[in-house]
Amino acid sequence: MSMRIGYGFDSHAFKAGVPLVIGGLKIKHHEGLAGHSDGDVLLHAITDALLGAVSAGDIGSFFPPSDPRWKNADSAIFLETALEEIAMAGYRIVNIDTVLVLAAPKIGPIAGELRERVAELLHLKPSEVGIKAKTPEGLNQDHVAVAHATVLLESIVVSDGLERMTAEAESDAEIDGVVESLIGSRHDMTALGRKVPGFDPDDLT
Repeated sequence: MSMRIGYGFDSHAFKAGVPLVIGGLKIKHHEGLAGHSDGDVLLHAITDALLGAVSAGDIGSFFPPSDPRWKNADSAIFLETALEEIAMAGYRIVNIDTVLVLAAPKIGPIAGELRERVAELLHLKPSEVGIKAKTPEGLNQDHVAVAHATVLLESIVVSDGLERMTAEAESDAEIDGVVESLIGSRHDMTALGRKVPGFDPDDLT
């Protein structure tokens, strides 16, 4: 069984007048995070870690900020696409570890709830998700939120029948059917922005 690791990083400045969403969780705070989508710095970092682990590019490869469809989009959509990509590559998540760096709000009191939400979005157990928070002491980053994410993947052992299905699939629709059988997803992968041609190094900041 082969293993892969992935690392993701993202940062967003705080902005008045927008809701604060971190890890798919709406948090009460007087400012939210600026971004083309909902500014969810944690889900963006996790998404990039997953995509990087299977050499699939980054968020900008799938959801370019120039595309108005993703304006104010729920970042859970990006995460689901990354899950589909790792399943397509024949892997699943073993565990994930993350670090949030921000001055406020305090993450400690909601760390358990945040872990539960991220685990739910990743189809993992909470014990397989690490959530840590640090303050940016002396870094002059009090108005910025930063997230780091590391993920460990292992190859999926599938039945001979499913391997034959994957090998014989000739169209995107057939491949999507195989992927859905692996991860139980009902999302339309084309609608989610799967495989925009070319590689765009820009993220959604």
